[in-house]
Amino acid sequence: MRRPGGDRGQVSIEFLGMTPLIILTLVLVWQAVLVGYTFTLAGNAADEGVRAGTAVPSGERFDACHEAALRHLSKAWKGGAKVEHCGGSGYVTADVSLRVPALFPGLLSFPATVHGHAGAVEEVKR
Repeated sequence: MRRPGGDRGQVSIEFLGMTPLIILTLVLVWQAVLVGYTFTLAGNAADEGVRAGTAVPSGERFDACHEAALRHLSKAWKGGAKVEHCGGSGYVTADVSLRVPALFPGLLSFPATVHGHAGAVEEVKR
């Protein structure tokens, strides 16, 4: 026979013990989402840069490519962004490197970077 009120508060104690594990899991999932989103942003920025670079003469290519690659990045990712190898003759390429934010974009960043690469054939103007 059970005593009335003998297990009172047991669920609360078990939940309290599991709370740190639940919070840690949520933090790790959120960080994984930020890493994936940073990969998406880097690839899109490289695509935008190449698209702009193929439509201008080769002398203006780097500036147009650099500006277009950074245009759609928010302030949090733009701070550590690097656009390299914007150019080429015949085949235009662009490499974009972004730092992965730690939990809150714009506050802290991991030392790791994510790279996006894109290429396209130069448009021929006649």
